[in-house]
Amino acid sequence: MKPDWDKLTAEYEGSETVLIADVDCTAGGQTKCNEVGIKGYPTIKYGDPGDLQEYKGGRSYDDFKKFASSLGPSCGPAHMDLCDDEKKTEITKLQAMEPAEREALIKEKEATLEKLEADFKAFIEGLNKQYQEASKNKDAAIEEIKSSGLGMLKSVTAFETKKEEGKTDL
Repeated sequence: MKPDWDKLTAEYEGSETVLIADVDCTAGGQTKCNEVGIKGYPTIKYGDPGDLQEYKGGRSYDDFKKFASSLGPSCGPAHMDLCDDEKKTEITKLQAMEPAEREALIKEKEATLEKLEADFKAFIEGLNKQYQEASKNKDAAIEEIKSSGLGMLKSVTAFETKKEEGKTDL
C-alpha cells in the first residue's frame, strides 16, 4: 500500500484543493493521531481537518486515485454554499454560540468519547480475563481427562483391534 500512497502523494503535490500526506503515529505525529482518533495502522482519513472522516475504500493506487479525484471542498463554515439547509442551520447555530460555550461543548463531547473508549477498554480487559480463565480451566480439564487413562485406553483398544484383525486373517 505504501508505494501506491507515495505515488498518489507525488501526483497531488502542489494541489490547491487536495492534500495527500502521511503521519507517523508512532513518533512525532502521535499527538495528532490521538486528536483525530487513529486507533490502528494504517488508517486513512479525509475531509475537513477539523472533522476528518475514515476512508473505507480499496487500498490500491487506482482506488486511491479514483477517490482522490472526487475530493474537493465540502460542506462546512468555509463552504456554506455546499451545504444542505439542515447543515446550514446547524453551522449557523454553532456560529452564534459564544467561543467559550463552543469550547465547553467540545470538551463535554470529547469527555464522553474518552469515557466510551475507557469503558470499552475495560470491557475488553474483562473479556480477556474471562478468556484466559476459561482457557486455563479447559486446559486443566483436558489434562485431567488425559491423565485419567485416556491414552492407555486408546492404546489397549488399538492393540485389541489389531489382535482381533489378526485372528480373522488366520
